[in-house]
Amino acid sequence: MANTTSGTATFDKTFSIDEIVEEAFERLGIQNVTGYQLKTSRRSLNIMLQEWGNRGIHYWEIDELDLDLIEGQAEYKFFRSSGDGTSAVSNPNGVYGISDVLEAQLRSNRTATDQSDSPMTKVDRSTYAGFSNKLSKGTPNQYWVQRFIDHVSISVYPTPDSTNASKDMHFYYIKRIEDVGAYTNATDMPFRFIPCMVSGLAYYLSMKYAPQLMQSMKLIYEDEFQRALQEDGSASSTYITPKAYYPGS
Repeated sequence: MANTTSGTATFDKTFSIDEIVEEAFERLGIQNVTGYQLKTSRRSLNIMLQEWGNRGIHYWEIDELDLDLIEGQAEYKFFRSSGDGTSAVSNPNGVYGISDVLEAQLRSNRTATDQSDSPMTKVDRSTYAGFSNKLSKGTPNQYWVQRFIDHVSISVYPTPDSTNASKDMHFYYIKRIEDVGAYTNATDMPFRFIPCMVSGLAYYLSMKYAPQLMQSMKLIYEDEFQRALQEDGSASSTYITPKAYYPGS
């Protein structure tokens, strides 16, 4: 009689922070983790997740938002967390933790069947600074993103006039990876990144507890991280068309 399978695929959600720490220490040959080792490993894990933010786009952290535009208002601020003492006015739609905006559209009739989008262009600081009247009203078609320590600011140009104030700025944005938090928490990432997270923590901890293993831990970490990045995302169809060749042309 064949053995049955578990019927579940939830290991990444039941794999808590303390188990991740134990696995990382065991790879260094260290067992019976102490209270301070648990504390310092959580700190290292948080630092590593911040470093992941510098390694490109993580597709599981991409979300979308319909921002309600206000007539004559150019700037919209999104703070990193509700603990920054901000109000709902300064954090539109109650969204926190935006890292950057990928692309945006001006959307009319958001909930209707005749919904319509028009693309908006992302500009840099120099281009936005060159606009003579940043509060001029019209149809918003450009936006500039400023990334500060505690918030992200989105400035639209032109500012919405009375006709466009009823429209939304629909955009896709990158969220920050959530902090580790309590030891009993799961991590804010898909199952694909569990292996490289554990090997990455083992590498970070080897700097403190097993310097002789640093090089080997780093090789394993970087190898698993690259595989996870290649698997991340959603592939689109690829079309290969042969080039037409006309002799004598």
